[in-house]
Amino acid sequence: MAKCLLRFRQVDKNIFDDIRSGKKTVETRAATAKFRNMKPGDSVIFVCGSEKFEREVKAAKIFRNIPELLLKYDFRKIAPRLSAPEELEKMYYSFPGYREKIAEFGLIALEFI
Repeated sequence: MAKCLLRFRQVDKNIFDDIRSGKKTVETRAATAKFRNMKPGDSVIFVCGSEKFEREVKAAKIFRNIPELLLKYDFRKIAPRLSAPEELEKMYYSFPGYREKIAEFGLIALEFI
């Protein structure tokens, strides 16, 4: 079983907190080499500043783009603070370099136990 570190910028601490509390049940990342081979049973260590916690991956699936991701997941599982699925694209593209990373690698969706 592999372990992976996921860092959150302080400006994104609300996302970190939503995962820890269980409000956010699906974490997505650009499916770069660091994440694309994640599978059930792997562990993810979430870090934001000096805070951290660990979760076990229940499911991992790669999607080519945001519309394909939204066919499988309700946007509220990915971003519980958003009010419409259209806002998800804006959120992704607000992260540095994500428009290009999604176009090149797609997205991986991770569900946790």
